Amino acid sequence: MKKVQLIFAMMISILFSMPAWADDDKDPKNVIESTITQIISVLKGRINTSVISSKDREDIRKTIEGRFDYQAMARKSLGKPWNRLDDAEKMHFTEIFRDLLERSYGNRLAEYKGQEVIFADAKIKKRKALVKSTVVDGARKTPVDYKLHQTKSGWQVYDIKIEGTSMVRTFNQDFKSTLKSGGYEELVIALEKKVAKLKAKDHN
Repeated sequence: MKKVQLIFAMMISILFSMPAWADDDKDPKNVIESTITQIISVLKGRINTSVISSKDREDIRKTIEGRFDYQAMARKSLGKPWNRLDDAEKMHFTEIFRDLLERSYGNRLAEYKGQEVIFADAKIKKRKALVKSTVVDGARKTPVDYKLHQTKSGWQVYDIKIEGTSMVRTFNQDFKSTLKSGGYEELVIALEKKVAKLKAKDHN
């Protein structure tokens, strides 16, 4: 489980820094591969490889917009209750979800120890694409699939699958119990508390 969390951390936090390279926009594989290569370079260049410094975090965040469709992921993770939200509520939930992704998995990048990532060519069908990759950690090989769709901003990731496990589906399952017992308002409160707790750890 810890290995899966680390890989999620790598893929999610790496994608937070997607730059808008014009040539890469044309090919979903390049969108993924070039960015991961850049962020792995940041991780390898750390002075203290046991932590993620403020500078490392800033380097990862500096071009945060463009290649990660947070709203699509938030919508799919929340499920049917999304349809009952107004625009302001959708924006708020998306912001909370984005913080949750970053804080839940981003801090685990400190555990990166030189894993290699190998990419296959993108499979494109109309406005959607699948980019398969393999994370090589010694003798262990872990399949990681990226699902992208084409938007006005270019190719954007809307789900990641690790060893067949969908990140979006995992969040959806986690949210269901709170939605069932306390409804949408209780879920938002619970997520806000979780994000605040994770942020507090950064300053300890």
